[in-house]
Order: sequence, then C-alpha cells, then structure tokens
Amino acid sequence: MTRLWGTYQLWLALLVALVALVALGGSTLVYKDTDKVLWALRNVSSSSGNMKQCLWFAMQEYNKDSRDKFFFQVVKVWQVQMQVTDRLEYFIDAEISRTNCRKLPNGNKNCVVKNTSKLEKRQMCTFWVGALPWHGYFTVMKKQCVDV
Repeated sequence: MTRLWGTYQLWLALLVALVALVALGGSTLVYKDTDKVLWALRNVSSSSGNMKQCLWFAMQEYNKDSRDKFFFQVVKVWQVQMQVTDRLEYFIDAEISRTNCRKLPNGNKNCVVKNTSKLEKRQMCTFWVGALPWHGYFTVMKKQCVDV
C-alpha cells in the first residue's frame, strides 16, 4: 500500500506541475514565439558578463563584415538594454573606432585606437544581439552604425 501511495503522490505532483505550466501559458519552460516579450526592455550594466560576450561577438561580426582594411574596437559603451523573449536580447549603443591593426590572417590582438591621424574613424553603433549564452549561441539580429 505504501508503494502505491508513493506512486499516487508522484503522479499528483506531476499533474499539479502540468496545470501550473498551462496556467502560466507554458512560457516559463518552452517558448518559441519571438514576437512575445516575457521581460520588458530594461537598462542593464555594461559590466554584465553576458553583455560583454554579446558585444565581443557583435564586434567580431562587425570586423568580419566590414570592408575597411583595419580592425575596429569599442571605445565606449553608452547604453545597454535587455529584454527576454525566447532568448536574451541585448540592445547595445557603443562608440567604436578604427585601430592601427590591419586585417591579417594572424589576427593581431594588440590594437590601439588611432585618434590623431588620417586613419581616425569613429562610429556610433547600435547592436541588437540575441543570445542563449548558456548554450554558447549568439547572433547579431541587427546593427546600425553612423560616422561621428
């Protein structure tokens, strides 16, 4: 009888969990509708680990797609906002600038921003990055940059 009671309690707990998920619309575990916002847009710290990963990824994509012969890097992060849909979505406003590093196969990592030369070029960019950082998934959903 005790074993039967334990099985009954397990099924009852599973039923209660299922009812709770249905009452919440199932959005807490499985969510595929990217038009629905689960957590509205809010400001987040520019020192957030996930934000840093998103910005690093966005800059990798920017430099890969750019026709410029030099790498760009972030000079200043002005604002970061995040919302939650079926992923974390970061809206990052950042100032970027051309560096002294040419795009070479070896990928020089010691780049310096050129402030006082004919190579100087700055842009204000907004990156919209979707992320599932716990899966290592990042995608630039949109980017918009203007010269400053």
